[in-house]
Amino acid sequence: MTTPTPPDDTLVCSARGCRAPAVWELRWNNPRLHPPERRKTWLACPAHRGSLGDFLDARGFLREVVPVPGSPTLGS
Repeated sequence: MTTPTPPDDTLVCSARGCRAPAVWELRWNNPRLHPPERRKTWLACPAHRGSLGDFLDARGFLREVVPVPGSPTLGS
């Protein structure tokens, strides 16, 4: 099975080598480097939401996970 290549304007997953469309924003910060209100964002496809989130959460960096605006995860 191959992962479809999204159009140029589609946001893609942040997982290494993944080109699937992103449907989740994993918002995080490193409290040793960033002020509390700062958020950095990794994008995730459904297949990588768990692994990317687990990586950030294990380090205490994950702050929130929200759907990408306009993604099918928002519903109708």
